[in-house]
Amino acid sequence: MSPHQAPPANAKDIASPWRDDGSSRIPSPVYTSREIYDLELERIFYGKHWSYVGLEIEVPEAGCFKRTAIGERSVIMIRNRKGEINVLENRCAHRAMRFCQERSGKVKTLVCPYHQWNYNHDGKLLGVPFQRGVKGNGGMPEDFSLEDHPLNRLKVEVRNGVVFACFDHEVEDLETYLGPEILACFDRTFDGRQLTLHGYSRQRIPGNWKLMMENIKDPYHPGLLHTWFVTFGLWRADNESQLRIDEKGRHAAMLSRRAQKVTENVAEGVTSFRQNMTLHDMRLLDIVQEDWWGQHTVCMTTVFPNVIFQQQVNSLSTRQIIPVGPDAFDFVWTHFGFAEDSEEMTQRRLTQANLFGPAGFVSADDGEVIEFSQEGFRQAPEFSTLCELGGRDVGPTEHNVTETLIRGMYRYWREVMEL
Repeated sequence: MSPHQAPPANAKDIASPWRDDGSSRIPSPVYTSREIYDLELERIFYGKHWSYVGLEIEVPEAGCFKRTAIGERSVIMIRNRKGEINVLENRCAHRAMRFCQERSGKVKTLVCPYHQWNYNHDGKLLGVPFQRGVKGNGGMPEDFSLEDHPLNRLKVEVRNGVVFACFDHEVEDLETYLGPEILACFDRTFDGRQLTLHGYSRQRIPGNWKLMMENIKDPYHPGLLHTWFVTFGLWRADNESQLRIDEKGRHAAMLSRRAQKVTENVAEGVTSFRQNMTLHDMRLLDIVQEDWWGQHTVCMTTVFPNVIFQQQVNSLSTRQIIPVGPDAFDFVWTHFGFAEDSEEMTQRRLTQANLFGPAGFVSADDGEVIEFSQEGFRQAPEFSTLCELGGRDVGPTEHNVTETLIRGMYRYWREVMEL
């Protein structure tokens, strides 16, 4: 454990809201309780879990930095003079000030404006004003050492341009953490090709952070909630699909092949289907098969606890989850492409990105249902959700008519939380 870490919270002090040993019925307090949320921060976000921080291309040169957060702790991803990526806690070693307020930039050194303590790109303290006093007065004690007061430096792994960090330096390596099934899905997109940054979308969603993880582990809803998906065949219950899950049940991937033809039976029991819905701008459906896809046109990968890697036809993005309390989280979309993309492909990726993000033709639906679900949890503390489509067990499937991935995440969550 890092000397900068707080001691772990104690699950024994929290009454478990669960009524059985399973993971198919999730009680409301799991989404609303402050004490459960605080335990999640300690055991999940600040414990032995890798969290997504950003893409390497966001800090292209020495001194370039990006401010973000893991859990509620602000961190700075910065490249040093050797070209290495560091992730440093945004908290001055002097008076705990979150000294970095800019989202991104480039600096020679990191300086806290409060008392101008000055750090290099590795977090090493370089200097302290008035360390030797002024005209023989004051100054730091004789045994004060700059080396004893660095910024908190997280453990970092970079895999094919994607940066992960962990507060606990005893965490397993990233490859083991992801497991072979999810690693294959990750490497399908991030295979070493040079990435290019296209931009960001940001929103705050008034719901528990796990609801977004559930949303992307839930193949039940896309063909029902999202008129766009079902009407234009991008995601339907009868698409050829595979659901993959790691051994512990915490990570998952949903792969699907877009229907080439939208048949009339899609309307059966699906009120979101719009037979007469047409587009004024057909570029939104200008989908071009890319060789690296293989047979699947969609791959949505969730890496617990804080990131979703999205490949929806030609649109690519990372979706970072930053909790800001038990009932809200910030959701940051980073849209990217590949350096080898033609100008036409870049424009295609950007055009299709309009389906997603805060005002996306598809994703706006998700933000709204998460908000409404959170309202339902607040008004019914005794309520439990039911996630039993496809049974009560956990495992990979060759179809998407199941909620097994949600059950897998909560099976793991209960193990870690001891609730």
